[in-house]
Amino acid sequence: MTASIPDLLLELPGWAVLLAVFLLPALESSAFIGFVFPGEIAVILGGVSAAAGRMPLPVMILAAILGAAIGDSIGYAVGKRWGDQMLHGTIGRLPIVRHELERHLESAKAFVRKRGPHAVFIGRFTAALRVLVPGLSGMAELPYPMFLLFNVLGAVIWATTFAILGYVAKNAWERVATDARDAGLALLGVIILGFIIAAIVRRRRERRLDRTKRS
Repeated sequence: MTASIPDLLLELPGWAVLLAVFLLPALESSAFIGFVFPGEIAVILGGVSAAAGRMPLPVMILAAILGAAIGDSIGYAVGKRWGDQMLHGTIGRLPIVRHELERHLESAKAFVRKRGPHAVFIGRFTAALRVLVPGLSGMAELPYPMFLLFNVLGAVIWATTFAILGYVAKNAWERVATDARDAGLALLGVIILGFIIAAIVRRRRERRLDRTKRS
C-alpha cells in the first residue's frame, strides 16, 4: 500500500498534492501515521510537483510547515490529556511491560522536561521521534509556548529542506527519500547510543558515590 502512495500523489492535480503535503505531516504524530508513511516523503513529492509547475514552491513549503506544526500540537494535546491512560491501557497491560513501564516512562518524562527544546527540535528530523516526542512532551507537561517555538523552528527547517530537495531532484526523488530515511535512522541510532552511554555513566557515578558513602 505505501509503495503506491507516492505514485498516486504524483498523479494528483496541484491543489490535491498541496492538501496531501498539509495533511500527511499533520497526521504523522496526531494519528501516528508516521509509522506507516513518513511525512517527509509527502513534502519531497510536494517539491517535485512544484518543479512540474503545478503549484508554487513557497506555497508547498508553507503547507508542510502548517501541517507539521498543527499535527504536533494535536499530538501534544493528546499526550497531555490521554497519554498515560493510552499507554497503561494498551502495552502497559502486557506482563513483560507492566513492571518496567512506569520507571522508564518517568525517566523519559524527566528527560523531556530537562532537554525539552532540543528533543522537540531534533525529533523533527527522524520519523520515530517525530511521532513520539509531541505526545511525550504533553505527558511531561513541557510548557506549550516552549514546545510550540521549537516545534515551529524545526518544522520550518524540515519542510523547507525536503521541499527544496524534491524540487531539485524531480524524477530522482526516490533516491532523496531513501537518503532521508537512512539519515533519519542514523540520527536515531546516534541518539539511542547517547542514551545508553549516558545511562552507563550515570550508573557508574551512582555506584562510585555509594562506595564513597560506605567507606
